[in-house]
Amino acid sequence: MTEEFRLRSIAVAAYGPATLFGLAEGSIFPVIALSAIDRGATTSVAALVAALIGIGSIATNIPSGILATRIGERRSMLVASVITIVGLVFCLIDVGDNGPSLLVYALGVLLIGAASSVYNLARQSYLTEMVPPHMRARALSTLGGTMRIGVFVGPFIGAAAMHFWGLDGAYFVALAAIAAAAVIVFRVPELELSESRRSAAASVTTVGIVKQYWRLFLTLGMGVLLLSAIRQTRQIVIPLWAAHLGLAPSTSSIIYGVAGAIDALTFYPAGKVMDHYGRRWVAVPSTIVLGISFALMPLTHGVTTLALAAMLMGFGNGIGSGIVMTLGADTSPAIGRPTFLGVWRELADAGSGIGPVILSAVTALAGLAAGIEVSAVVGLGAAVALWAWIPKNAGRLRAEVAPPSGDATPPGDATRHRGAS
Repeated sequence: MTEEFRLRSIAVAAYGPATLFGLAEGSIFPVIALSAIDRGATTSVAALVAALIGIGSIATNIPSGILATRIGERRSMLVASVITIVGLVFCLIDVGDNGPSLLVYALGVLLIGAASSVYNLARQSYLTEMVPPHMRARALSTLGGTMRIGVFVGPFIGAAAMHFWGLDGAYFVALAAIAAAAVIVFRVPELELSESRRSAAASVTTVGIVKQYWRLFLTLGMGVLLLSAIRQTRQIVIPLWAAHLGLAPSTSSIIYGVAGAIDALTFYPAGKVMDHYGRRWVAVPSTIVLGISFALMPLTHGVTTLALAAMLMGFGNGIGSGIVMTLGADTSPAIGRPTFLGVWRELADAGSGIGPVILSAVTALAGLAAGIEVSAVVGLGAAVALWAWIPKNAGRLRAEVAPPSGDATPPGDATRHRGAS
């Protein structure tokens, strides 16, 4: 069985829902703050409502791992689909009075954030079980890439829908995408585990996982935290520096979009490099390029130079597609994997929250250019941490020992997949 056939055999089941979830999120992300303002929120309150997506995700990472451990990855993805649909319906409700309407809307946004955590963790765990270890990075980088493609395309489809239905059009697009994703997930084969493995998983606790892997979380986990910090900050610095240069919002959006396109187009080569040469060969260059792009940005003084720096930033982030998921999959145990990944995702999300805070704090004290340069140091610090703590042969060893026929079994000898071809 060839590598290409293996990837294609899981394409619809694994990547279809990921793309559709990304499309749904991409369609509503640009209008969350606008919808809150439309319901009577001030600008500061609207920003807080928009932040509820991230807050909901952070608050449910560990519960998501527990849920997936208890009921399985496929059922968890179905639960996440239902919760997302409920959240979107709440976002569409307008009871007339601004206060209750805004409160219901905020609850809907929070539910969407919580559901995204459940879904993202469950699909990562599911794909880790489905794919042979020597192809893991390609599979997970493709998973991250398809999600990014969905997020990239979503705003354009949402904008077309809003032409006919106003702000509600974006939510109609998201509802259709989530419903389609739920149908695909419903048809996905269930993971079949041995009875002994199910019994062992039932006894796994978050406290037990933390006690067993605390050294890993404090070393490689800190590298992932720094990587997530610089990644999240990159989404802010382009529009902020464009505004600092006095560029029009439309110009800033085009530059951001071009960087996003480069980001979305470089995911598969990164996964192939990780599988053939090891995780370090992608994780370290990715963070170095991100750090350099941040360092260069304050030196730009116009559209062309800013666009070049943004494109370099998109390339650096794109070649690192899937690295956080891959490292989490590499280090997670077969028994209690979702619970482990819940803690792993909590570290990544903590970094995503810390990165913009660092930028904001330094900017308040010393100006935007200084804030961006400090963020560059965070990126280079991530490179040092990942070089130090990613095992030298991580990924490459799997590629060397994998059977040439591609018939390697997924992690956990007891794992079997009904309907796999």
